[in-house]
Amino acid sequence: MGRTKKVGVAGTYGSRYGKTMRDRIKRVHAVRHAPHRCSRCLKQRIVRDAPGIWRCTVCSLKFAGKAHTPS
Repeated sequence: MGRTKKVGVAGTYGSRYGKTMRDRIKRVHAVRHAPHRCSRCLKQRIVRDAPGIWRCTVCSLKFAGKAHTPS
């Protein structure tokens, strides 16, 4: 899929919703899937269970954060 090299994950939307919204979706996706560090064990193993619910896969710490970032 060569056409998604420039637009990334927002390429699934094609030309719909406008460039600004697709850029915003791309930024949110990058922040959400970036590696996050656990505050208890200090490993980068935080995954999102649900919007606002984050969990460490190493020490099983579960905590509430923001919808797209654990901070």
